[in-house]
Amino acid sequence: MANKILIPTPLRPYTDRRDSVEMEGQTVGELLGKLTSTHEGLRRHLFTDQGRLRTFVNVYVNDEDIRYLQKEQTPVAPGDVLSIVPSVAGGGDTETVEALPSLSNEEIRRYSRHLLLPEVGIEGQRKLKAARVLCIGAGGLGSPVAMYLTAAGVGTLGLVDFDTVDFSNLQRQILHTTQEVGQSKLASATRRLNALNPDVRVETHETALSSANALAILDQYDYVIDGTDNFPTRYLVNDACVLLGKPNIYGSVFRFEGQASVFAMREGPCYRCLYPEPPPAGLVPSCAEGGVLGVLPGLIGVIQATETIKLIIGAGTSLVGRLLLFDALAMRLREVKLRKDPDCPICGTRPTIRALIDYEQFCGVSHDPAAVGEHDMTPRELKAWLDGGAQPLLLDVREPQEYAINRIPGGFLVPMSDLPRRVGELDAARPTVVYCKVGERSARAVEFLRGLGFRDVRNLTGGVRRWVDEIDPSQPTY
Repeated sequence: MANKILIPTPLRPYTDRRDSVEMEGQTVGELLGKLTSTHEGLRRHLFTDQGRLRTFVNVYVNDEDIRYLQKEQTPVAPGDVLSIVPSVAGGGDTETVEALPSLSNEEIRRYSRHLLLPEVGIEGQRKLKAARVLCIGAGGLGSPVAMYLTAAGVGTLGLVDFDTVDFSNLQRQILHTTQEVGQSKLASATRRLNALNPDVRVETHETALSSANALAILDQYDYVIDGTDNFPTRYLVNDACVLLGKPNIYGSVFRFEGQASVFAMREGPCYRCLYPEPPPAGLVPSCAEGGVLGVLPGLIGVIQATETIKLIIGAGTSLVGRLLLFDALAMRLREVKLRKDPDCPICGTRPTIRALIDYEQFCGVSHDPAAVGEHDMTPRELKAWLDGGAQPLLLDVREPQEYAINRIPGGFLVPMSDLPRRVGELDAARPTVVYCKVGERSARAVEFLRGLGFRDVRNLTGGVRRWVDEIDPSQPTY
């Protein structure tokens, strides 16, 4: 049985904010030696240059004072608990505290409910003010994250996004309003956050995060919050955080379910430890295809903001090594344990990934779902074909709830998930045009049908959304 070593608050920055560490050893000296070998930053705080335990560091075994014994030689039994109690005034590193920014009288009034919490207090609020946090995405998850961290007084909040506000965003992306539809999300977010707390510095990066810019952007911040909505960017964020040694506060949502964890800490797993490889492109639908309960990103985003604050102030137990799972329909919250994979290609003992890669290629994602290929057809080409008297089968591979919103007249609905068992309903000799929302699912359907011998089958590029935009704007989009 391992021994638990309790880490005091002032030393937790050197153990990735962990309040305890488990080691195996037969003496106090052996345990402390292993501790400082694993967490090198602790060595100068616990030992002199000559390797002797510092006189202002007290060590307790099962709450018994061993100051008057030979500390390092004191034997420990399996399961014994070691407590390290450094003699520091006020419970913190004086130099660190003095280096933190001060709070104005107005800030003290603003954050007074924080200051009353012993786990935060003046020092914790000053840590929040000194922190630099990057939120990747100003959408569903980024909205509650940005708003609550701004309200909490994080000194600098960086935002990465390159999208504009769409009507379909407003059901869940509470940073934005109806008046800002069509405008830059970052411009909208900056106005909202400045109005909420003008003392917080909002830095914007209006660009698509890529292998070319990720390290330069992330390196400017202390903490990274993953509010992305696609697999290539999620793996990119993970790998960049591991390479830079930045905590990755993770969240994801889909339909009625959400996940949250903290990745890329030295002692904990990374996202690749949990999911070594992405699912095949298109197998897992995005929120744009599958939908999401509007309040769900708020719940998961608040958890991400909470974890970020805890890491900054060094309080509580983080989600490192744990994956939080939330089911809104069942109103059930549970967690599973995560382990660091020693064979992980980015954070394992023998990493093979030492630089950022092409993540769209890694995830098998098409760079342009609207691009016209050999077996593709544009909406205008389809309209001209229909006007000329052609009678192809218009195969709609969306879900019934999508079909109820809009459709191409005469479309025959066979959801993508049902296609393999219903393929017998189709005539392989009849010209067929397959469509979905934007052209990704239908491209897979075309590939599937051609493999079964369908020769005259084409994919509608841009899907029904492009059809509505170019041919039938009387229908709604989603």
